[in-house]
Order: sequence, then C-alpha cells, then structure tokens
Amino acid sequence: METLDLPVIWSIILGIAVLMYVVLDGFDLGIGILFPLARTDAHRDIMMNSVAPVWDGNETWLVLGGGGLFAAFPMAFGAFMPAVYMPITLMLAALVFRGVAFEFRFKAKGRGRRLWDHTFNIGSVVAALSQGLVLGAFIQGTSIRGTAFSGGSFDWLTPFSIMVAFAVLVGYALLGATWMIMKSDGPLADWARRWAMRCLPAVLAFMAAVSFAVLLFDIQAGQRWGISWPTINLEKLLPLAPVPFAVLGLSLWLYNALKTKSRYAPFFCSIGLFVLGYLGLAISIFPYVVPYELTIWKAAAAPNSQAMLLIGVLILLPLILAYTAYVYWVFRGKADGPGGYGHTSHDQSPA
Repeated sequence: METLDLPVIWSIILGIAVLMYVVLDGFDLGIGILFPLARTDAHRDIMMNSVAPVWDGNETWLVLGGGGLFAAFPMAFGAFMPAVYMPITLMLAALVFRGVAFEFRFKAKGRGRRLWDHTFNIGSVVAALSQGLVLGAFIQGTSIRGTAFSGGSFDWLTPFSIMVAFAVLVGYALLGATWMIMKSDGPLADWARRWAMRCLPAVLAFMAAVSFAVLLFDIQAGQRWGISWPTINLEKLLPLAPVPFAVLGLSLWLYNALKTKSRYAPFFCSIGLFVLGYLGLAISIFPYVVPYELTIWKAAAAPNSQAMLLIGVLILLPLILAYTAYVYWVFRGKADGPGGYGHTSHDQSPA
C-alpha cells in the first residue's frame, strides 16, 4: 500500500459512489417530481411500480458516499458538513417521507391515496432541491479557519446554490421521464417523451451556466481548462475539449431518440449527460475535497486507516455492484399497473 496514492484512490471510489447515487436515485426522484403531472391514477400506479423494486437499494450508494467521506477524509467531513447541516437534514427528512409514501400508498384509497401522492411528490422535490443546494454550496467553496468551518449557518443559501438546486431538479426530471419511456407503452410513454423534450433544453442551459460559474469561482479551474480571460491556452484546452463536444453530441442523440420514439436510447443518453457534467466538475475542482481550501492529501485520514478501510471496500464494492446489477436484470421488464411488476412480451410469453 505504500506505493499507492491512497487519497487519489479514495477520491475515485467516493466519486463513483456519489455518481452511482445521483444516476440511480436520480431517476426515481425524477418519477416523484413528475408524479402529479401524470394524467391518470393508472399512470401514477405504473410510475410508482416502475421504481418500487429498486428505489431503496439505490440509496445504498448515498450511505457508501457519506460513510466513505467520514472514514477516508475526516477533516473534510468535519469542515464541510457543518456548512450544510440544514439542507442535509431536509434531504434526509424528505427521503424518509418518500419511503413512507411508497409503503402506505399501495394500501390507501380515496383521499388517503391523494395524501400519499402529495407526500411522494413533495418528498422527491425537497430531496432533489436539497441535494442541489449541497452541491451548490460545495462548488462555491466553504469558509474554513484552520481545518474548521468558520462561516455562517446560511452560507449555503446563495443565488448560485439556488440555481444549482433547480438544475438538479430539472436534471432528475429528465432522468425520470426517460426512465418511463423505457418502462411504459402507449399514452404514458408519449407523455414521458413530451416531458423529456421540455426538460432537455433546460438541462443544457443549466449545465452551461454552472460550468461558466465554476470558472469564475476558481481561477485555477479556468487555468486547468486553458481559459484565462481574455486569453485561451489551446494546449490545455484541446485535450479537454472532447467533454463539451460529447455533451453536444449526446444532446443531439437524445433529441433524435425522442423524436424517433426510441425506447432505450433516451435514458442512457440522459445518464451520459450526467456523467459528462460530473466529469467536467471533477476536472475543474480536483484535487480539492473541500473547494477551495482542503486538498485530498491534506484532508486524508492516516495512511494505515485508509489502507485498512480500502481492503473492506474492495470486498464490499463488488458485492454492491453485483446486487445492483442482479436487481435491475430481474426487474428489466416494463412496469404494470396495480397488479405489480411484469415483463415485456419478449421476456416472458404467456402460456
């Protein structure tokens, strides 16, 4: 382990965990965001059934990311978490309410079902906005004195963090809409396709706005991309240029897939946009674990601690990946209505 750069390895592991959470829990939060916009109760039944088998497993990645940050970068955890206690608390409360709504909605009728419909929607919206506020607070940087948070209780609430919050909300809605295209047929799939078409330009606009804002927050980020206004360093910019060009290409692919009524391509293109946006932020912010104060090396736990924890993660991570892949494979068919979860005709033929 002495020859390994453990802080870099741990930053990659935590980056993967957070990305997995954003993608996997993002589409089921997106379902909740779009929930009241569905035309009928039957459509809402299908929407909820489409995520019922997987939603709780998706949040495993949130636990891994938060626990890994505490264990591998305790200084960063202690410096950043006090800055975002309030949105983190709101997010956790919203996720609890969503979980309750999942269980109670299936049993409720009439007004009771309407109550749990609203609970599911509000919990999803609040959770998505809270995650965006945390991300915005992270990107804009944290006030630190020594190794401790020295800012105010509402430093996380700024115009930039609010913009990022709505960017996350719209992005999750896009994931949810494209998930339903893959998981439904007929009028519901057409409805989901229309909402995906509405969300796509907003997602691209938010990605551009956040990207430019990051360059303003950190001069080093701009220099890393080869941009130092009014000059541009092509030697630095050209190796990274594939990222924004890939965003443009995927956006055109997604638009065409929605127009041609492709079933699978919209969802995977949406995931690709999230991955590229995440990669762009990583390029801009690295090596900070608490921008723009603590690097991964300064905030890292003792090498022996990171090494021991790494052994456990190397055992645990493949198990989580295998379980996740298995669940999604088992429930790969389209979602049914009140009767539960079914398979497409090519997955299982009637006797």
